[in-house]
Order: sequence, then C-alpha cells, then structure tokens
Amino acid sequence: MTKTYLVGAGPGDPGLLTLKARDVLAAADVVIYDYLANESMLEYCGKDTELIYAGKRGGEHTLSQEEINRLLVEKAKSGFTVARLKGGDPFVFGRGAEEVEELREGGVEVEIVPGVTSAVAALAYAGIPLTHRKCASSACLITGHEDPNKPESLHNWQSLANSSSTLVFFMGVKKINNICDNLLQHGLDPQTPAALVRWGTTCMQESLFSSISDIPEKAKSEGFSPPALLVIGDVVNMKQEPSWFEKKSLLGNGVIVTRAREQASSLRSILEDMGACVYQFPTIAIQPMEDYSALKESIQNIQDYKWIVFTSVNGVKYFWEQLEAMDLDARSLGQCRIAAIGPATANRLVDKGIKPDFVPDTYVAESIVQGLLDRNVQGEKVLIPRAEKAREVLPGELEEAGAKVEVLPVYKTVLAEESSGKINQAIEQGSIQYITFTSSSTVENFFQLFSPRELANYVPNNIKLACIGPITARTLENYGFQADIIPEEYTIPGLASALDKFSQSVISD
Repeated sequence: MTKTYLVGAGPGDPGLLTLKARDVLAAADVVIYDYLANESMLEYCGKDTELIYAGKRGGEHTLSQEEINRLLVEKAKSGFTVARLKGGDPFVFGRGAEEVEELREGGVEVEIVPGVTSAVAALAYAGIPLTHRKCASSACLITGHEDPNKPESLHNWQSLANSSSTLVFFMGVKKINNICDNLLQHGLDPQTPAALVRWGTTCMQESLFSSISDIPEKAKSEGFSPPALLVIGDVVNMKQEPSWFEKKSLLGNGVIVTRAREQASSLRSILEDMGACVYQFPTIAIQPMEDYSALKESIQNIQDYKWIVFTSVNGVKYFWEQLEAMDLDARSLGQCRIAAIGPATANRLVDKGIKPDFVPDTYVAESIVQGLLDRNVQGEKVLIPRAEKAREVLPGELEEAGAKVEVLPVYKTVLAEESSGKINQAIEQGSIQYITFTSSSTVENFFQLFSPRELANYVPNNIKLACIGPITARTLENYGFQADIIPEEYTIPGLASALDKFSQSVISD
C-alpha cells in the first residue's frame, strides 16, 4: 500500500532538515512543496520525482488548500508515494492537521515527519533563547493569522498580557498593530522587549529590536515585511549583538556560482556557511566521451608511460570509470609516476588509492610544466587524460622540452541548457553582489547565456566579479571586464576565502 508523508522542512536552513525527511524525499514519487521550504532540499529527490509547487507568493496561492487536499488524495490513490513538504513543522500553524483529515477521509495512509519549528530555530539564529530560567519558564506559540471565518478571536489577550511566558507570534507582521494594541490594552508593560525575526535561519535573515510599544512603528519605518516572527518577553534582552549567525561575513549577499551543477556543491557549501545566498547558474555541463577505445588502449599499455598527469577531478573520475570497466584498479598504475595539478585533484587520487608523486605549489599548467622538467620528464612518455577542449600550454611546453606527450580526452564540457531568466531577475532586483568564475569555460559559456552589455550596467558599482586565477581573469578581460577578486591560492577554498576577505574590507570601509 502506498503512503503519504507530511514532511516538515524546517525554517529554511537546509542543514536543519531531518534525516528522516531526507530519506522520505529520496523515496517519494511525488513531492508537493511550499514556498517556505528551501528549494535546495529538492536535490534529495530522485531524478524522476514529480515536483509540484503549491506555495503562496505575494498573497497569491498557486493552489488553494482545497486543491492541495484533492491533489494529495488523487496522487496517493494513483499508487504513488507522496511527500507533502511544508515549511517548519506540519502541525505548528502549517494546516497539516487539515491535510491529514482529508487524506484519512479519502482512505489514504498518512505518516508525519516533524520538522524544526521556527519558534525555536529562528530565535536561536537571532541569539534569542525561547526560555530562560531567570525570566521565562514557559513559552506560548500564537498565530498572528487566525481563521478569518471564526466569529471572533480565540486569543485570551488578558492571559497573554499578564503571562510571564515568552510570546511568539507566527506570521506576526501584517497584524503587528493589532497584536501590540491588544496586549497593551490588557495591561502589558509598554517597555516589554520585543523583536521581529524575518526569514529566520536563511541567508536573508534580519532582526529588529525594540519595545512592544514602539516596534510597530519601527517595523513600518524600516520596511519589515513578511515572513517574520514577533517575539515578546524578557528573553529578547538576552540577545548579544550580533548573534553568531548574523556575524557571518556574506550574510545577505547574493553570489552566482557558474560551475557545472555536479561540481558546484563544494563552493556552494563554503559560501552558504559564510551566510551567502547562493544562486546556481551552471554555465557548463560535464559529459562523457562517446568513444573510449583510445583510452582503453592506453590503459592496456599503461606500463609504457613514465608519467600520468591529471589536470582535474573530472579527469580522475572518467579515467577511473574506464579503468574499473576493464576490471583494473590502482595497482595497474604501479610503474607510473602520478602528477596532479591541484589539491582537489590530488585528494580524488588519494581516494582511489594513489598518492601523487608531484603536486605543484601553484595550480596552473605553467607550474606543473616546470615541476615535471625538474623531475627529468625529458625524453619520457607522458599521458594526460583531460577535457576534450583545454589549454595547450601543458602538452605544448612538455613536448618542447623533449617529452613524448599523449593527450587523451576523457570528458567534454558543453554549454549548459540553463535559462538565465531567474538570474536576470535577481540581478535587476539588486539581489546579486558577486559572480564567481572557476575556469575559462565558465566565463565563455556565461557570456553565451548572458549578454556582456546587460552585465555592464551593473559592474563594477553593484556587482563584483571573482575569478579563481589569473588565466580565468584574462579570459574575462576578453569580454571587457576586470576581475575584482583573484585569490592567492587558485582553488575553490581559496576563491571563497578571497571573496570573504573582500566583503569584510567593503564593510570596514
């Protein structure tokens, strides 16, 4: 029998998704998700999973609650395993109970996967404890949007105003005047600390602190809009300025990552850990070659090569796939010396059981050439498994020095089939502060998908450009742009660190 799961996505930080929720998403045939559920969580879904957006933006519902209920029952009765992904926890002002009722009435088995509620997480990310033994031994979770069909409010304002509990109003911005007025009218001290936490736990988090009497006007003057929690009580004074989360150097900064989607995770995770809002815009896609007969022949005669030079993680990946397809492993390379052009490539080789004999101090072809010449590569046979299209500096200079070089394409980079619509919109709205380029290919393909003339309207005043190294920066110059950021170490961690330092220098200025 198929099952439908109501899954709590948590408050927004994808790291707060539970392991149970991740496993359910991976197994689901259909996922129906809300606006407040971070879309990066959908990456846990299978390639063939049907994804249905059912959220609300700008006050407009994509699907009404009744339509969502019907859809859940319909998909479940069609034999699909369904996951209903909801922001926060399904049973904390998420209308999850209503959906369970509909499913059970429709004869559908339902399982609940709780999520981390923003009442705990968003406050923690803002540096506010929900309770504290000195001033709040209890907490009240209250909706700021009651059912409009109810004849009158069910809130006991007298009890709330006279309570020593921390008061947390969900969806509290639109009704903030009404909420504060009711509490004040029923006796709450006007100087009671209050705070708004907007987009808690996400890269867009903002906090606003005041008193219960002043916070409505302050929220209006600073343009504080939903979604936000309103928290009232002495625990607000426990906040230390700024919170651990709000100290993140890139918090609120939009960064475009142009790497291939399958490679973007390392840079994205580093940037997100710094607080950045990462926009994935893969300009290249990595594909295998149609024919590997030449590579297989070289592997069969691997003892003829003195050196094998790996210039990228992808080179290792596709070379090893063919090696293993031939029922071979690292032992077959025992007579060869191995070079890796950077630490990421070296680490991938270590994962395969190979400790490279040479990794250059700087991670460009020119440095590896000199290093190999210092190791007497002259007159030796060298195999370079690499991309179909790549710079010819390495093989060219090795051949000039007398090495016998064989270049074998083991993968190819092609223009990614990505729409620039979302990126265009983000740039126009001022949501992007940085664009990162990790290779010459990402630069060239970016400008096939995005007009240099359009970008020139935003660079350098609003958007800064970051390149992984000088070669990538020179490619960028061909399109009329100068790199604002080039790391000293030409690696992904080095690029992220350089961007971090740049952003901090901008703040200090």
